[in-house]
Amino acid sequence: MILEYKKYLINWLKKEVKKANHKGVIIGMSGGVDSSVVATLAKEAFPNNSLGVFLIIKNMNKDLEDAKAVAKKINIKTIEINLTSAYKEIKKYINKKSKLAKANIKPRLRMTMLYALAQEKKYLVLGTDNLAEWTLGYFTKYGDGGVDLLPLVNLLKKEVKEMAKIMKLPKIIYTKVSTAGLWEGQTDENELGFSYNEIDDYIIGKKINPIIKEKIEKQIKLTNHKRIKIPTPKKIKRIKN
Repeated sequence: MILEYKKYLINWLKKEVKKANHKGVIIGMSGGVDSSVVATLAKEAFPNNSLGVFLIIKNMNKDLEDAKAVAKKINIKTIEINLTSAYKEIKKYINKKSKLAKANIKPRLRMTMLYALAQEKKYLVLGTDNLAEWTLGYFTKYGDGGVDLLPLVNLLKKEVKEMAKIMKLPKIIYTKVSTAGLWEGQTDENELGFSYNEIDDYIIGKKINPIIKEKIEKQIKLTNHKRIKIPTPKKIKRIKN
C-alpha cells in the first residue's frame, strides 16, 4: 500500500507543479522523518529541479548532520543558510515570558527564506505536515504551515516512517524522537502530552484512553483556526447607478 502511495505522490507532485506553471520544488530539510521523506519524493519527482535547504537557527548540530546524510543519500542539490542573527534581532522585541511566541519566530523565518528562494527559481514550497500534525494543528501558522503543497497530509505518522523505510533512508531518521526544534530539549510528544501512536489510533477510530482522547479533542478545537479558510465579512451591498 505505502509503496503504491509513494508512486502516486511522485506523480501528484509533478501534476501540481505543472498545473501551477512552475518548474520544480523546494523543501526545508530538518533531519526529521517527515522532511526527509518529502525531500526524497521531491528528488524523485524533479531530479534536476528540486532543492533542499538547511535553515540553521542556533545549535542544530545533530539534526543538521542527519539532514545532510539524507541529502547525500538521495543526491539532492542543497543550500545552507544561517538565520541565527535574524532570529536574535527579532527576538529582542518579544516579551521574555512569551516562550512560544519567541519559538515560533524560527519557523516563520524559515518560511520567509524558502519563499524567497522559491520565487527566484519558480519553484513551489513543499510542506512536511503529516495527518497527525494536521489534525492537531501541530504546526506554526504562517511558519511551517505556510506552504504550497502538503504531500504527507493524508499519512499517519507511522505510515510516514514506513515510507522512510521503503526509501531506505538512514535508520536514525525514522527511529529518533520527533522534535520541532522550538527550544532546547523540546520534543513533540512531551509538548502535546500524548504519543503519535495515540493520535494515529484516534484518527483511525481505535479505542484509546479517555483522558488522552479528551486532550486530543481539546487540541483539535483550539487549533481549528489553522485549518480553515481565513474568515471574511459579508460582501458590501452597492447601489448600481
